[in-house]
Amino acid sequence: MSKFSGEPAYQAYRILQFVFVVAPILAGLDKFFYLMNNWSVYLSPFIMKMIAGHHRGFMAFVGVVEIVAGIGVALKPKIFSYIVALWLLVIILNLLMTGRYFDIVLRDFGLMLAAFSLGKLSKKYA
Repeated sequence: MSKFSGEPAYQAYRILQFVFVVAPILAGLDKFFYLMNNWSVYLSPFIMKMIAGHHRGFMAFVGVVEIVAGIGVALKPKIFSYIVALWLLVIILNLLMTGRYFDIVLRDFGLMLAAFSLGKLSKKYA
């Protein structure tokens, strides 16, 4: 048990760490299986052009990145929480380029701020 375990800020740190381990790993795994969603529909025309329409292969790459990010947050939250925040910013920019999905942009903006907050809390608790 940590000496900080009774502190609300430490509890918030642990909650955020749990979320940013589990969510990226699950979302990353689903990039291979498409059980939760058809992730390819969220790719902007700009990205589709860059990857020459090879959306399934690109999504597999995205899945690997997300799984690594989730494992990274478990092991090195001081570093990987900022990587997750940056990744979410890239997702936000891609979604903005679609001209659609503004609800998801708003959600991902909140997640990006939460990942950034985890990084800040990691300076004390990791």
